[in-house]
Amino acid sequence: MAGPRLSRRHLIAAGSVAAATAVAVTLTASAGASDTKDQAQRAIKGGKAKNVILLVGDGMGDSEITLARDYTVGANGRLNMDKLPLTGAYTTYAVHKDGSPDYVTDSAASGSAWATGVKTVNGRISKTPGTDKAVPTILELAKKNGYATGSVTTAELTDATPAVLAAHATDRSCQGPADMAKCPADTIAKGGPGSIAEQSVNHKVDVLLGGGKQRFDQKVTDGKYKGRTVTEQAKRLGYQVVTNDRELKKVKSVKGGKPVLGLFAPGNVAVEWTGKPAAKGGTDPQRCTTSNPNRPAGTPALQDQASKAIKLLEAKQKSAKSKQGFFLQIEGASIDKQDHAADPCGQIGETAAFDRAVKVARDYAAKHPDTLVVTTADHAHTSQIVPLEAQPPGLSSTLVTDEGQQLKVNYSTNTPGQSQEHTGTQVRIAAQGPQAYRVLGVTNQTDLFTTVREALRLR
Repeated sequence: MAGPRLSRRHLIAAGSVAAATAVAVTLTASAGASDTKDQAQRAIKGGKAKNVILLVGDGMGDSEITLARDYTVGANGRLNMDKLPLTGAYTTYAVHKDGSPDYVTDSAASGSAWATGVKTVNGRISKTPGTDKAVPTILELAKKNGYATGSVTTAELTDATPAVLAAHATDRSCQGPADMAKCPADTIAKGGPGSIAEQSVNHKVDVLLGGGKQRFDQKVTDGKYKGRTVTEQAKRLGYQVVTNDRELKKVKSVKGGKPVLGLFAPGNVAVEWTGKPAAKGGTDPQRCTTSNPNRPAGTPALQDQASKAIKLLEAKQKSAKSKQGFFLQIEGASIDKQDHAADPCGQIGETAAFDRAVKVARDYAAKHPDTLVVTTADHAHTSQIVPLEAQPPGLSSTLVTDEGQQLKVNYSTNTPGQSQEHTGTQVRIAAQGPQAYRVLGVTNQTDLFTTVREALRLR
């Protein structure tokens, strides 16, 4: 995009949001405008961002946000993600192979949309819908332009949302070398890039933190690393491999070509909260258990992983005396997974954990205002807050919130006993920092790719 045209667009966009922002910042704190006028004004500026922190709550639609808010801080309280000064919404639909809309997306197509700027079919990882061709991702572009890069998740590192940044696959199931049945053309034997795990470490992403050790323990079947596990491949590529909180704390830097691979669970990282899942006919009123006895000791919290990732990426660039900063994606993955399971306590606990990671990002941005922070979701989900007297036909649960009030949540997007489903509604996107004004209004998920690319000036 040419310089003069871009500048004119910035002026028009800034002017178009100025009046709306002026109105927004005069609202009282009780109405939710907890940020100051100065913060909102800074958020509509253009210019270049040194860093971008993108936080994705998987399956975190407005219903999921409201449920977590009501339970943890009260109906009139505000989560950290509520305090971002500029808020909009974006559409999440996928496409069919012919480009026509598929109204309910999965995480693979959804993530591919913001990772590449291109809509694709459900199940595909950063490849075109019709021709199945790889499309450059925002992480690949950031790395090419000299930025440090990172990805943090509570899912397997080979799951859809982290995969869209560091891999290209015909099907999201092709996570490890033994999982390639649906991706024959992607195998190394056929001249492809290999599984998602192999591609992720081959990209030399500076910081990779999450679950999925079982995928990296699979043996490579062809090519240079044949017979070795993907973890061994990572070590030969220079990765420092850590498996618990103590080992992660010991890592001091990623300089000198020593990136970090954190594998904190065989599969998905265990959730933080537990409780009774929703049931047909409802449950007795319950309080959630805020410590999961089945969560292994030494499992780092998402907020701690986020903080460590930021420190490592920042330190790498400082040691290299780079003018560029970093791109970091942080995913709260099991909001979605507990929504599928109709488990309100698990879901709320993961949303609260994600919200603490949002605070880490905002605290960093407060000291580094050249950081763009974006919080959003990949798609909406099933949970709905309904009246206590309602008798949902599916699964429901009654919770006793931190305010001492009862709240009923309903899961009815599939029959009891089946996995609950995503929904096709638009979701929230909120931001602060350079180019944050781009999230205002109703946009398309692919516009997030452009926002990050323009903020970091990636070409």
